[in-house]
Amino acid sequence: MPAYRYTAYDAAGKMLSGVVEASGEPGALSQLAERKLVVVDIAPTETARKGLTLRALPLDVHYLFCKSLAGYLKSGLPVTDALRLLAKQSPDPRLALAYEKLLEDVQGGRRLSTAMEQLGIFRESLVGMVASGEQSGSLPVILRRGADLFRQEHELRRKVKSALTYPLVMLVFGLGVVVFLLTYVVPKFAGLFAELGQVLPLPTRILLAVADGVSWAGLPLAGLGALAFFWLRRRKKPLNIPGSAALRERIALSLVFSQVATLVEAGIPLVQALEMAAPLDRNPERWKAVADLVRQGHRFAAALEKEGPVTEDVVYMIRVGEMGNDLPEALRNAAENAWEVAQARMERLANLAGPALILLLGSGVGFVVVAVLLPIFDISALVK
Repeated sequence: MPAYRYTAYDAAGKMLSGVVEASGEPGALSQLAERKLVVVDIAPTETARKGLTLRALPLDVHYLFCKSLAGYLKSGLPVTDALRLLAKQSPDPRLALAYEKLLEDVQGGRRLSTAMEQLGIFRESLVGMVASGEQSGSLPVILRRGADLFRQEHELRRKVKSALTYPLVMLVFGLGVVVFLLTYVVPKFAGLFAELGQVLPLPTRILLAVADGVSWAGLPLAGLGALAFFWLRRRKKPLNIPGSAALRERIALSLVFSQVATLVEAGIPLVQALEMAAPLDRNPERWKAVADLVRQGHRFAAALEKEGPVTEDVVYMIRVGEMGNDLPEALRNAAENAWEVAQARMERLANLAGPALILLLGSGVGFVVVAVLLPIFDISALVK
């Protein structure tokens, strides 16, 4: 029987919440009315949503989550009420189920960041931002900053996908042409040459060997490709694509510096701010090492120069901010600079990937065309 989670007031005016089982929402309301409860909110729990599975949330949903939750919290609503509104307003039943799970955990006494981490559908960076916001008491401000970061990353990825669409379409079309030639056209020429007793040219023999390999191992290769695709989809750690390590480094710097700036401006000591923002990086230990040096009396710029993953220009910016007693502004400038560098690198990779795919496709198709045409020229010579 479906279960419904409710929030209601009893006869003494005390707010209660719980779960009631009923064949439908009217039945649940009837049961609660018999108990003399005034219902203010009722919604089906996950037991009424059988078959729904939770998946990792895309960037646009991260952005909407941060923006909506920040707006509700800024207006004075508690986290529980904000999550309840998000669950009711979500058009996606899976997303509504995720918000309901978060609501249940928070009502059970868990922190929002802990509930998000256990749910496993939010980015680690967002979980770390929420954790530091809860500790510093500046959760709405940090959520708004996170929304800006997710929006920028989403727009950048959309630009990259747009730049790669045409080359990828051409690649798929070219592969289809190559497979057609390998499986249909080339074998006919092979049979014709065998009847004539002629030796096929070397490029054509190579092409036939490739065609035989594809026909023999096509299904196993397709199966391995499907397994690799699903493994990559489930893999939480990013692939070590050439150039991606430096890109991730810049994004991590932008997140950490932006977070530390917000925390310091909110009155959090620098050492504590660094420890709170450390989980935003895949290697948080280096930021904890920087925090230890600052705790020992080193200036922040000197500690970054010794332990942090920063360049000389960033150290200079931080040093100027420390000397001018405007460290948060210097950190924000460094965060913006790191993000701009990451954007430029992603756009450069997208611009290079397009021509590279077209060149690769042209080379493959050109070899196939030459390998197919050479036997035709030889047959023409034999006829003459």
